[in-house]
Amino acid sequence: MDSLAAVPGTGPATSPLPVVRKARGPKNFADLPTDRCVVMGILNVTPDSFSDGGQFVAADKAIAQGLKLLYGGADIIDIGGESTRPGSQPVSPEEEQARILPVIEALAKAGALISVDTKNVDTAAKALDAGAGIINDVSGMTYDPQMPALIAERKVPYVLMHSRGDARHDDPKAKYDDVVAEVLAELTELRDKFVAAGVAPELLILDPGLGFSKNGEHNWALLRALPEFTKLGHKVLVAASRKRFLGSLLSEAGKAAAPAERDNATLAISALSAANGAWGVRVHDAGASLDAVKVVSVWAG
Repeated sequence: MDSLAAVPGTGPATSPLPVVRKARGPKNFADLPTDRCVVMGILNVTPDSFSDGGQFVAADKAIAQGLKLLYGGADIIDIGGESTRPGSQPVSPEEEQARILPVIEALAKAGALISVDTKNVDTAAKALDAGAGIINDVSGMTYDPQMPALIAERKVPYVLMHSRGDARHDDPKAKYDDVVAEVLAELTELRDKFVAAGVAPELLILDPGLGFSKNGEHNWALLRALPEFTKLGHKVLVAASRKRFLGSLLSEAGKAAAPAERDNATLAISALSAANGAWGVRVHDAGASLDAVKVVSVWAG
Protein backbone atom coordinates (compact mmCIF):
# COMPACT_ATOMS: atom_id res chain seq x y z
CA MET A 1 0.00 0.00 0.00
CA ASP A 2 1.00 3.58 -0.53
CA SER A 3 1.19 5.44 2.77
CA LEU A 4 0.90 9.13 3.53
CA ALA A 5 1.52 8.58 7.26
CA ALA A 6 3.37 11.30 9.11
CA VAL A 7 5.30 10.99 12.33
CA PRO A 8 2.77 11.58 15.13
CA GLY A 9 3.11 14.94 16.85
CA THR A 10 4.92 16.66 13.99
CA GLY A 11 3.76 19.30 11.53
CA PRO A 12 0.45 21.17 11.63
CA ALA A 13 -1.51 17.95 12.14
CA THR A 14 -0.68 16.21 15.36
CA SER A 15 -1.91 12.76 14.39
CA PRO A 16 -0.80 10.38 11.63
CA LEU A 17 -2.22 11.12 8.21
CA PRO A 18 -4.52 8.44 6.86
CA VAL A 19 -3.08 5.59 4.83
CA VAL A 20 -4.55 5.81 1.36
CA ARG A 21 -5.25 2.88 -0.85
CA LYS A 22 -3.04 2.02 -3.80
CA ALA A 23 -3.26 4.84 -6.29
CA ARG A 24 -5.66 4.17 -9.15
CA GLY A 25 -3.98 6.64 -11.44
CA PRO A 26 -5.09 10.24 -11.98
CA LYS A 27 -8.74 10.56 -12.82
CA ASN A 28 -9.48 12.91 -15.71
CA PHE A 29 -12.46 15.06 -16.57
CA ALA A 30 -13.02 12.86 -19.61
CA ASP A 31 -13.48 9.88 -17.28
CA LEU A 32 -16.64 11.31 -15.74
CA PRO A 33 -19.92 9.48 -16.41
CA THR A 34 -21.99 10.80 -19.26
CA ASP A 35 -25.12 8.73 -18.64
CA ARG A 36 -26.12 10.56 -15.45
CA CYS A 37 -25.65 13.77 -13.48
CA VAL A 38 -22.25 13.86 -11.79
CA VAL A 39 -21.85 14.38 -8.05
CA MET A 40 -19.31 16.82 -6.63
CA GLY A 41 -18.58 16.24 -2.95
CA ILE A 42 -17.77 19.27 -0.79
CA LEU A 43 -14.61 19.31 1.33
CA ASN A 44 -14.16 22.53 3.31
CA VAL A 45 -10.66 22.80 4.77
CA THR A 46 -11.72 25.83 6.79
CA PRO A 47 -12.44 26.76 10.40
CA ASP A 48 -15.56 28.79 9.59
CA SER A 49 -17.66 27.33 6.77
CA PHE A 50 -21.39 27.57 7.49
CA SER A 51 -22.07 23.83 7.64
CA ASP A 52 -18.91 22.01 8.66
CA GLY A 53 -16.39 24.69 9.56
CA GLY A 54 -13.56 23.35 11.69
CA GLN A 55 -14.36 19.66 11.20
CA PHE A 56 -11.74 19.16 8.50
CA VAL A 57 -9.30 22.03 8.96
CA ALA A 58 -6.49 19.64 10.03
CA ALA A 59 -4.84 17.94 7.05
CA ASP A 60 -5.32 14.41 8.37
CA LYS A 61 -9.04 14.92 8.97
CA ALA A 62 -9.50 16.59 5.59
CA ILE A 63 -7.77 13.74 3.80
CA ALA A 64 -9.85 11.18 5.69
CA GLN A 65 -13.06 12.99 4.74
CA GLY A 66 -11.89 13.28 1.14
CA LEU A 67 -11.27 9.54 1.01
CA LYS A 68 -14.71 8.93 2.51
CA LEU A 69 -16.24 11.03 -0.26
CA LEU A 70 -14.14 9.33 -2.91
CA TYR A 71 -14.86 5.77 -1.88
CA GLY A 72 -18.46 6.68 -1.13
CA GLY A 73 -19.04 7.50 -4.77
CA ALA A 74 -18.30 11.19 -5.30
CA ASP A 75 -17.25 11.76 -8.90
CA ILE A 76 -15.39 14.97 -8.02
CA ILE A 77 -14.08 16.30 -4.71
CA ASP A 78 -14.37 20.08 -4.43
CA ILE A 79 -11.76 21.39 -2.00
CA GLY A 80 -11.94 24.91 -0.58
CA GLY A 81 -9.70 26.75 1.85
CA GLU A 82 -11.65 29.98 2.30
CA SER A 83 -15.21 30.32 3.56
CA THR A 84 -17.65 32.63 1.78
CA ARG A 85 -20.45 32.37 4.34
CA PRO A 86 -21.97 35.66 5.54
CA GLY A 87 -19.74 37.22 8.18
CA SER A 88 -16.66 35.15 7.38
CA GLN A 89 -13.25 36.78 7.07
CA PRO A 90 -11.10 36.59 3.93
CA VAL A 91 -7.78 34.76 4.13
CA SER A 92 -4.56 35.38 2.26
CA PRO A 93 -3.68 33.17 -0.71
CA GLU A 94 -0.75 31.88 1.35
CA GLU A 95 -3.03 30.70 4.15
CA GLU A 96 -5.51 29.26 1.66
CA GLN A 97 -2.73 27.31 -0.03
CA ALA A 98 -1.29 26.04 3.25
CA ARG A 99 -4.70 24.57 4.06
CA ILE A 100 -5.48 22.89 0.77
CA LEU A 101 -2.30 21.94 -1.11
CA PRO A 102 -1.32 18.98 1.12
CA VAL A 103 -4.89 17.69 0.88
CA ILE A 104 -4.96 18.03 -2.90
CA GLU A 105 -1.67 16.17 -3.26
CA ALA A 106 -2.84 13.30 -1.06
CA LEU A 107 -6.24 12.88 -2.69
CA ALA A 108 -4.80 13.18 -6.20
CA LYS A 109 -2.44 10.35 -5.26
CA ALA A 110 -5.50 8.32 -4.27
CA GLY A 111 -6.94 8.82 -7.75
CA ALA A 112 -9.51 11.53 -7.09
CA LEU A 113 -10.61 14.09 -9.63
CA ILE A 114 -10.27 17.33 -7.68
CA SER A 115 -11.98 20.65 -8.14
CA VAL A 116 -10.60 23.62 -6.22
CA ASP A 117 -12.96 26.25 -4.89
CA THR A 118 -10.92 29.45 -5.17
CA LYS A 119 -11.10 32.92 -6.63
CA ASN A 120 -7.34 33.49 -6.37
CA VAL A 121 -5.28 33.01 -9.53
CA ASP A 122 -2.10 32.08 -7.65
CA THR A 123 -3.95 29.49 -5.60
CA ALA A 124 -5.60 28.11 -8.73
CA ALA A 125 -2.25 27.71 -10.49
CA LYS A 126 -0.59 26.01 -7.52
CA ALA A 127 -3.59 23.75 -7.00
CA LEU A 128 -3.38 22.60 -10.61
CA ASP A 129 0.34 21.91 -10.12
CA ALA A 130 -0.54 19.85 -7.02
CA GLY A 131 -2.92 17.62 -8.95
CA ALA A 132 -6.27 19.41 -9.20
CA GLY A 133 -8.16 19.14 -12.48
CA ILE A 134 -10.97 21.72 -12.23
CA ILE A 135 -11.20 25.30 -10.96
CA ASN A 136 -14.46 26.35 -9.27
CA ASP A 137 -14.53 30.14 -8.98
CA VAL A 138 -17.27 31.89 -6.99
CA SER A 139 -16.13 35.42 -7.77
CA GLY A 140 -18.67 35.95 -10.56
CA MET A 141 -18.70 39.49 -11.94
CA THR A 142 -15.68 40.41 -9.80
CA TYR A 143 -13.36 37.72 -11.23
CA ASP A 144 -9.61 38.29 -11.26
CA PRO A 145 -8.68 39.62 -14.73
CA GLN A 146 -5.76 37.16 -14.84
CA MET A 147 -8.01 34.12 -14.37
CA PRO A 148 -9.13 33.75 -18.03
CA ALA A 149 -5.49 33.65 -19.19
CA LEU A 150 -4.67 30.93 -16.65
CA ILE A 151 -7.62 28.77 -17.68
CA ALA A 152 -6.83 29.27 -21.37
CA GLU A 153 -3.18 28.33 -20.80
CA ARG A 154 -3.87 25.28 -18.64
CA LYS A 155 -6.89 24.12 -20.68
CA VAL A 156 -8.78 22.90 -17.63
CA PRO A 157 -12.52 22.93 -16.91
CA TYR A 158 -13.66 26.06 -15.13
CA VAL A 159 -16.85 26.62 -13.16
CA LEU A 160 -18.10 30.10 -13.99
CA MET A 161 -20.52 31.11 -11.24
CA HIS A 162 -22.86 34.06 -11.20
CA SER A 163 -22.43 36.57 -8.40
CA ARG A 164 -22.64 40.34 -8.31
CA GLY A 165 -20.74 40.91 -5.08
CA ASP A 166 -19.12 39.50 -1.96
CA ALA A 167 -21.31 36.82 -0.38
CA ARG A 168 -19.84 37.57 3.05
CA HIS A 169 -21.99 40.67 3.45
CA ASP A 170 -25.56 41.71 2.77
CA ASP A 171 -25.40 42.61 -0.87
CA PRO A 172 -27.37 45.62 -2.15
CA LYS A 173 -26.86 44.23 -5.64
CA ALA A 174 -29.18 41.30 -4.86
CA LYS A 175 -32.09 43.09 -6.49
CA TYR A 176 -33.57 42.04 -9.81
CA ASP A 177 -36.51 42.99 -12.01
CA ASP A 178 -36.32 39.54 -13.63
CA VAL A 179 -33.77 37.35 -11.85
CA VAL A 180 -33.74 34.59 -14.45
CA ALA A 181 -33.29 36.90 -17.42
CA GLU A 182 -30.66 39.01 -15.67
CA VAL A 183 -28.61 36.07 -14.38
CA LEU A 184 -28.73 34.44 -17.82
CA ALA A 185 -27.56 37.67 -19.46
CA GLU A 186 -24.76 38.26 -16.96
CA LEU A 187 -23.54 34.67 -17.14
CA THR A 188 -23.53 34.92 -20.92
CA GLU A 189 -21.49 38.13 -20.69
CA LEU A 190 -18.96 36.41 -18.42
CA ARG A 191 -18.86 33.40 -20.71
CA ASP A 192 -18.12 35.57 -23.71
CA LYS A 193 -15.22 37.29 -21.91
CA PHE A 194 -13.59 33.97 -21.07
CA VAL A 195 -14.07 32.65 -24.60
CA ALA A 196 -12.60 35.88 -26.02
CA ALA A 197 -9.55 35.30 -23.80
CA GLY A 198 -8.99 31.90 -25.40
CA VAL A 199 -10.88 29.53 -23.11
CA ALA A 200 -12.50 26.71 -25.08
CA PRO A 201 -16.31 26.90 -24.66
CA GLU A 202 -16.52 23.19 -23.84
CA LEU A 203 -14.37 23.78 -20.75
CA LEU A 204 -16.83 26.24 -19.21
CA ILE A 205 -19.35 24.99 -16.64
CA LEU A 206 -22.07 27.45 -15.66
CA ASP A 207 -23.39 27.83 -12.11
CA PRO A 208 -26.39 30.11 -11.42
CA GLY A 209 -24.85 30.95 -8.04
CA LEU A 210 -27.64 30.11 -5.62
CA GLY A 211 -27.32 32.27 -2.52
CA PHE A 212 -24.74 34.59 -4.05
CA SER A 213 -26.34 38.02 -4.55
CA LYS A 214 -29.72 36.26 -4.30
CA ASN A 215 -32.43 35.73 -1.73
CA GLY A 216 -34.59 32.64 -1.29
CA GLU A 217 -37.20 33.72 -3.83
CA HIS A 218 -34.45 34.30 -6.40
CA ASN A 219 -32.96 30.86 -5.73
CA TRP A 220 -36.25 29.05 -6.28
CA ALA A 221 -36.90 30.98 -9.50
CA LEU A 222 -33.46 30.02 -10.83
CA LEU A 223 -33.98 26.36 -9.96
CA ARG A 224 -37.32 26.31 -11.75
CA ALA A 225 -35.63 27.88 -14.78
CA LEU A 226 -32.79 25.37 -14.96
CA PRO A 227 -33.70 24.28 -18.53
CA GLU A 228 -33.10 27.88 -19.64
CA PHE A 229 -29.52 27.65 -18.41
CA THR A 230 -28.84 24.34 -20.16
CA LYS A 231 -29.99 25.96 -23.42
CA LEU A 232 -26.84 28.13 -23.33
CA GLY A 233 -24.96 25.05 -24.53
CA HIS A 234 -22.70 24.48 -21.53
CA LYS A 235 -22.64 22.05 -18.65
CA VAL A 236 -24.58 23.41 -15.67
CA LEU A 237 -23.70 22.88 -12.02
CA VAL A 238 -26.26 23.28 -9.23
CA ALA A 239 -24.89 24.07 -5.76
CA ALA A 240 -27.79 24.16 -3.31
CA SER A 241 -26.52 21.89 -0.56
CA ARG A 242 -27.61 22.90 2.95
CA LYS A 243 -27.95 26.55 1.94
CA ARG A 244 -29.88 29.10 3.96
CA PHE A 245 -32.95 29.15 1.71
CA LEU A 246 -33.47 25.46 2.50
CA GLY A 247 -33.20 26.19 6.21
CA SER A 248 -35.93 28.83 5.79
CA LEU A 249 -38.12 26.39 3.89
CA LEU A 250 -37.84 23.82 6.68
CA SER A 251 -38.21 26.28 9.57
CA GLU A 252 -40.37 25.45 12.55
CA ALA A 253 -41.79 28.00 14.98
CA GLY A 254 -39.85 30.68 13.15
CA LYS A 255 -36.51 28.93 13.59
CA ALA A 256 -34.60 27.88 10.47
CA ALA A 257 -33.50 24.27 10.22
CA ALA A 258 -29.83 23.76 11.04
CA PRO A 259 -27.48 23.00 8.12
CA ALA A 260 -27.22 19.31 9.00
CA GLU A 261 -31.03 19.08 8.92
CA ARG A 262 -31.21 20.22 5.30
CA ASP A 263 -29.85 17.09 3.60
CA ASN A 264 -33.25 15.64 2.67
CA ALA A 265 -34.23 18.87 0.93
CA THR A 266 -30.83 18.93 -0.77
CA LEU A 267 -31.43 15.39 -1.98
CA ALA A 268 -34.73 16.43 -3.55
CA ILE A 269 -33.01 19.29 -5.36
CA SER A 270 -30.30 16.92 -6.62
CA ALA A 271 -32.95 14.65 -8.15
CA LEU A 272 -34.93 17.51 -9.65
CA SER A 273 -31.79 19.16 -11.01
CA ALA A 274 -30.70 15.93 -12.67
CA ALA A 275 -34.17 15.48 -14.16
CA ASN A 276 -34.02 19.01 -15.59
CA GLY A 277 -30.68 18.68 -17.34
CA ALA A 278 -28.04 19.62 -14.77
CA TRP A 279 -24.61 18.24 -15.55
CA GLY A 280 -23.65 18.12 -11.88
CA VAL A 281 -24.68 18.80 -8.30
CA ARG A 282 -22.36 20.04 -5.55
CA VAL A 283 -23.32 18.49 -2.21
CA HIS A 284 -22.14 17.60 1.28
CA ASP A 285 -23.78 14.14 1.34
CA ALA A 286 -22.39 12.74 -1.89
CA GLY A 287 -23.57 9.15 -1.43
CA ALA A 288 -27.23 10.06 -1.08
CA SER A 289 -27.19 12.38 -4.09
CA LEU A 290 -25.41 9.72 -6.13
CA ASP A 291 -28.28 7.33 -5.40
CA ALA A 292 -30.78 10.02 -6.38
CA VAL A 293 -29.20 10.88 -9.73
CA LYS A 294 -28.85 7.18 -10.58
CA VAL A 295 -32.59 6.78 -10.05
CA VAL A 296 -33.27 9.76 -12.30
CA SER A 297 -31.01 8.32 -15.01
CA VAL A 298 -32.85 5.00 -15.06
CA TRP A 299 -36.26 6.67 -14.81
CA ALA A 300 -35.47 8.86 -17.81
CA GLY A 301 -34.29 5.84 -19.76
